[in-house]
Amino acid sequence: MTRLLQSLLVSILLTLGVSTCLPLEGVAPPTTVVEDDESIRIATPTLSATIKKKGYVTGIAAGTFVDKKTGFHDPGFGLDIVDWIMEPGSDEAYREKLPSEMVYQFGNEYHGQRAKRSIEGPQICTQAKVLEPKVTTGKDFVAVEQSYAYTTAAPGKKTGSTWEQTIVFPEGKRYFFSSDRIHAKNDSEAMFLRIDMPGHVKHKEGDTFSQIYLSYIGLIPSKEFLVNFAPDEKFNYRRDAFAKLDKSPERMIRGYQLRDPKTGAAGPWLVGMTLDPTIVSEAWCHQRSYICFIQEMGERPIKAGETLSAAYIVGYFDSIEEMNEVYDTHRGAKDLRLTAAGYEWVK
Repeated sequence: MTRLLQSLLVSILLTLGVSTCLPLEGVAPPTTVVEDDESIRIATPTLSATIKKKGYVTGIAAGTFVDKKTGFHDPGFGLDIVDWIMEPGSDEAYREKLPSEMVYQFGNEYHGQRAKRSIEGPQICTQAKVLEPKVTTGKDFVAVEQSYAYTTAAPGKKTGSTWEQTIVFPEGKRYFFSSDRIHAKNDSEAMFLRIDMPGHVKHKEGDTFSQIYLSYIGLIPSKEFLVNFAPDEKFNYRRDAFAKLDKSPERMIRGYQLRDPKTGAAGPWLVGMTLDPTIVSEAWCHQRSYICFIQEMGERPIKAGETLSAAYIVGYFDSIEEMNEVYDTHRGAKDLRLTAAGYEWVK
């Protein structure tokens, strides 16, 4: 088939709303967006990803984030997945008054010993059920915006704080940009948003990854994650604890090097970067039948009407040096916004 005919066929298929994997020889395939009632499927020359509208929502859907350079995909439950609005302290005094999705048990292997409680719920990823994402296609990017207003609250707290997420796929990159923000309806002495960043890792005795990288610790071999342990037992980051040791991290980069579970072949790094490390109050990396990559953003005083936000880069890299270079280019961003001209980082 000649290049002219290939080009004509691709144009016809895209006009009809049909995605195609037919590239022109020597030319990168076009970026496509296919949307239906269930999801938004995005394919760029370097990546493909799905954002779900129904079911387990927020962020990038599990197993759909594909690196076209290597063929690897994420091995977990999704990327940049969003939970509750929380604060330190126990809910035990009023736990019987809470809806079940807001009860927070601690003092166990799943959550560790530190007392925390939900201010507003439900857990968006599992309980929101339906979101209405909006797609924006720019000259050199595709963006998706989605939001949700929390519907349950602890005694004495209001409902209605709004979560907003912006995801941008820049052309030619093996990663996406994103941000999560909360428009608060409540005062709190230490409000934080809990998310999965980059996302949890499913594995059987370390078959899907060879090592973990935490910028505030270093490299950790997969053999450290063969037995369950609580989040505060090891590899835990607490902003206050590091500050006391004068060891606040220069960068907040967390992720893992993939490997093929069938062949053992090494793959790229899949990492999440929080571009202002001071926003992260706690970051888990522990084993609980899967590797739990929870991150908590904020944990500082906030008043009703104010906004809490954090900005990230999530995707594939060939080396730690490459991660650091990309991080430093965007260091300090606290939010990501779409504009009339495209998108911009907010510092």
